[in-house]
Amino acid sequence: MTTTYDLPTHPLPAAASPAGSALVAGSAPAASSSPAGERLLTGQFGRLLVMVFGSGLSMYLLTSVVPLYLAANGSGGVGAGLSTAAMMFSAVAVEVLVPRMLARWGYRVVLGLGLVLLGAPSLVLLTSAALPLVLAVCIVRGAGLAILVVGAVALVADLTPSTRRGEALGVYGVAVGVPAVIGLPLGVYLINVIGFGALFILAAIASLAGLLALVGLPANVNAEEEQHVKVLGGVRRSGLLTPTLIFAAVTVAAGISVTFLPLAVASDKQSLIATALLLQAIAAPIARWLAGRYADRVGPAKLLAPALILAAVGAGSLVFLPSAVAILIGSTCFGIGFGAAQNLTLTLMYNRVDRSRYGQVSALWNLAYDGGWGAGALIFGAVVGGVGFSVAFALTAAVVAVAVVPALRASAA
Repeated sequence: MTTTYDLPTHPLPAAASPAGSALVAGSAPAASSSPAGERLLTGQFGRLLVMVFGSGLSMYLLTSVVPLYLAANGSGGVGAGLSTAAMMFSAVAVEVLVPRMLARWGYRVVLGLGLVLLGAPSLVLLTSAALPLVLAVCIVRGAGLAILVVGAVALVADLTPSTRRGEALGVYGVAVGVPAVIGLPLGVYLINVIGFGALFILAAIASLAGLLALVGLPANVNAEEEQHVKVLGGVRRSGLLTPTLIFAAVTVAAGISVTFLPLAVASDKQSLIATALLLQAIAAPIARWLAGRYADRVGPAKLLAPALILAAVGAGSLVFLPSAVAILIGSTCFGIGFGAAQNLTLTLMYNRVDRSRYGQVSALWNLAYDGGWGAGALIFGAVVGGVGFSVAFALTAAVVAVAVVPALRASAA
């Protein structure tokens, strides 16, 4: 995942998503008195980007591989769904704790902890493929993921001038998106090249190497004052509930696609799946950036329904498995729709509240990301055994298609 894996933006002390997908071009930058010409790419910001890239690569290398590892050792679809769900639900639980951890221990200690929790448990997978052990590893890695995404986003706000905050978030978004482009297809491809064991070691190294990048980063938090609101407080009255649920519908499908697409085709077609995951991973950040660019001109609500339709078409095309055309076109369409929906829902939510509730928006959006990602994988794993992959993917497309209705209402409002 954790999802939106597009994992994903917000001011402190907000929760964040798997892969930092919340960092999108359309997010509303904060007002500031910083000079517009102030330098953006400082040494500290560069080190942060290096750390983010390595930790993201560690996550995405194993996102589709752990389900395959379980399936290869007899745990089947239910085990695959549980592995993704365990990681995402763990991230959801820990995300709300990270701002307090940052305030108490500072950036370097907390980010270091996140890197260790994300990377080191991968080595435990070398010892056994037993389902309870793998799920425990996924839970610990989910905690590390939550720490890294929340902490890194917080640090972006501290390291960059507020007058260039939107640009900084865009650069950060690239650092988060590129590991998905590389890691999702590469992980599946490398299974048959270097094997599961070497891949687990590579994932551990990618995360733990980020400890070197922490040297020179700020130790203490220096966050702007922000009114703290309960995550669920006033959600319906503020207009945040609908976009939250819309985005959750899309992330359900995202968690399903990266977890089960590799399991839905014959093992001799894994290169096709690697290509499909690559196309999806490339399409998502490009669509996210373009959606943010045009949403500033016409408004995010007008673009949301078309994005969801594309995502539904992409998910629905998997009904025609094992057609290579259906897999490739479907993955690309879903990547475009998912990437655009990430930006549009978040921007719409920010536009509906004042700055004092930006933290609430971020928490809601990221809970929808991680929770939807995990729930989708868990439910699909339970359903697919009884109805088969084609019917299960059709049901997935239907979930996304239902979300088009409130999206159309939002565009007409």
